[in-house]
Amino acid sequence: MRRLALFALAAALTPLVGPRAGPEGPKLAFPLACQIGRTCEVQNYVDRDPGPGVLDYHCGHRTYQGHSGVDIRLLDMAQQRAGVAVLAAAAGRVARLRDGVQDISIRAPGAPSVAGQECGNGVVVDHGDGWETQYCHLARGSVSVKVGDAVAVGQPIARVGLSGDTEFPHLHLTVRHSGQTVDPFAPAPMATAACAAQPPLWTADAGRQLAYKRGALLNAGFATAVSSMDAVEGRTIAEPTPAAPAIVAYVRAIGLEAGDVVELTLRGPDGKVLATVSQPGLDHDKAQWLSQVGRKAPTGGWPQGTYSAEAQVHRAGAVALARRWQMAL
Repeated sequence: MRRLALFALAAALTPLVGPRAGPEGPKLAFPLACQIGRTCEVQNYVDRDPGPGVLDYHCGHRTYQGHSGVDIRLLDMAQQRAGVAVLAAAAGRVARLRDGVQDISIRAPGAPSVAGQECGNGVVVDHGDGWETQYCHLARGSVSVKVGDAVAVGQPIARVGLSGDTEFPHLHLTVRHSGQTVDPFAPAPMATAACAAQPPLWTADAGRQLAYKRGALLNAGFATAVSSMDAVEGRTIAEPTPAAPAIVAYVRAIGLEAGDVVELTLRGPDGKVLATVSQPGLDHDKAQWLSQVGRKAPTGGWPQGTYSAEAQVHRAGAVALARRWQMAL
């Protein structure tokens, strides 16, 4: 993942806030109209390591160098096109905003430069006493507030987009106090030597939904051929029919760790294994990873019935992540 800088209207990034961060900060509600584990997932946390390494608040590596906020991603672009509301995490007043930046992946051919507007379309809400939240990568034309508007907690202010320095649809939420970045999961002063539990800025409901995960299985399905990450992201994969030349099961994982072993199995209507693969342990952490396994069609086409697939991520001798899905032919 690329480093995500904030737009020029916002304060410059500096180390995490000092002793004032904590109880006096606003309580933050969940900022998206989605549900973690079903329609969205956390992709990245704040990088709390001031040096060249990376460290999230849970002493994990679900972040990247210099990342200043929390990334909550949608499952794919089809969900983004359908529209997912960005919600004000706390009551306040709109201090700054930008709209009009194109929704396009930075990896797309011919994508324009985002220098100076890495946040893309964004909104900054002032909560008083030096506290503010910033919402980045909003959909062009979706910002529904104006500078000076008062917003209530949970009020829709825009929709998730693909604007600015991003490859996938997500909300990047930054919290600041007196111009300094604050980790909403651990707002006390940064300490790289330990990751002791701290009272977060989240409300109880938001905290439950945002419980830390060491990875997740984001998408799963069936295809007629080996698919690309872009096809999964765009949800442009054709589903198999009885006349399909092959059946390929795929799963996209996020937040995998070095050493993880991904195992994927495809079964026919009779429950027998049609194909299976167990990939070697990952050589390093993976922000996202696509695994696939399949089999060519037998003579005469595919038998009718229910086909199933199962993915397991093995970590340190145990199953860390698992998912099963099926389709009827």
